[in-house]
Amino acid sequence: MKSLTATEFFFPKQTAFYRGKVRDVYTIDGKYLVMVATDRISAFDAVLPKGIPFKGQVLNQLAAKFLDATGDICPSWKIASPDPVVTVGYRCEPFAVEMIVRGYLCGSAWRAYRSGARELCGVKLPEGMRENQKFPAPIITPTTKAGQGLHDENIARGEILARNIVSRRDYEQLEEYALALFRRGAALAAQRGLMLVDTKYEFGKRGGEVYLIDEIHTPDSSRYFYAEGYRERFEKGEPQKQLSKEFVREWLMENGFEGKAGQRIPEMTDEIVESIGKRYVELFESITGDKFCGAEYSDGIYERIEENVKNLLSRLRES
Repeated sequence: MKSLTATEFFFPKQTAFYRGKVRDVYTIDGKYLVMVATDRISAFDAVLPKGIPFKGQVLNQLAAKFLDATGDICPSWKIASPDPVVTVGYRCEPFAVEMIVRGYLCGSAWRAYRSGARELCGVKLPEGMRENQKFPAPIITPTTKAGQGLHDENIARGEILARNIVSRRDYEQLEEYALALFRRGAALAAQRGLMLVDTKYEFGKRGGEVYLIDEIHTPDSSRYFYAEGYRERFEKGEPQKQLSKEFVREWLMENGFEGKAGQRIPEMTDEIVESIGKRYVELFESITGDKFCGAEYSDGIYERIEENVKNLLSRLRES
């Protein structure tokens, strides 16, 4: 099963390279970023040992679609997507926090609530809530942006401001953008019979202006429920039918891995890899209504990516 798990390009005027959990990021002339969405997959801040075929293309094309669909809410870093697995955009100075927006009580928030927590990142949670229940209004639960090999950590709004991690003016802008983006994402999902449950947004600054950066509304950054049958499953206390990476986390937890010291990632069989890949394609087709057309994996994939990126960078230099 072929997958794109790493790239090693050197583009004209390249000034830096960074390998994230799932993306290879090239800085060009200190002004632009070339972001290659590989087929690597991560969970609990650990990169799993096998890639998922076409995962990078799914993430890149979904993110590109939603960045375009939210451009009237706030500016984004995206300039163009010259290849199925690549987006090229402006280099921004990232804020040191990620904005997590939650519309429903589930995932890690539910696990904390079930253990007795009634406050999350400084946000008071109502008593008597049940798993997958909708909040009265979406809440923001920020996390720190950890460095490589470190875990993101929950942080309260008050602490962010007290420590001046983000200025009050900028943070209020991040909150406004995050909630508006979530509302748009939820509305777009509803058109496809889905519910946007929770998601994360990353922002940066360029020329004194706040920009939306990285990806949005993908299965790596978001959780979706199917709207059909949600109420019945909720009333019966049954698991929701969902499209997200949560099933990967659940599989890992069932096999004794939560990213803690001394734990080993379980074996990823071909069946597991294939099932994960099918989930990603399912989400793409469900939320776009389009048939997914996977770009060919061949010996020429690296040459294709390099040529497409170089052509775009050449046009940017000429403009």
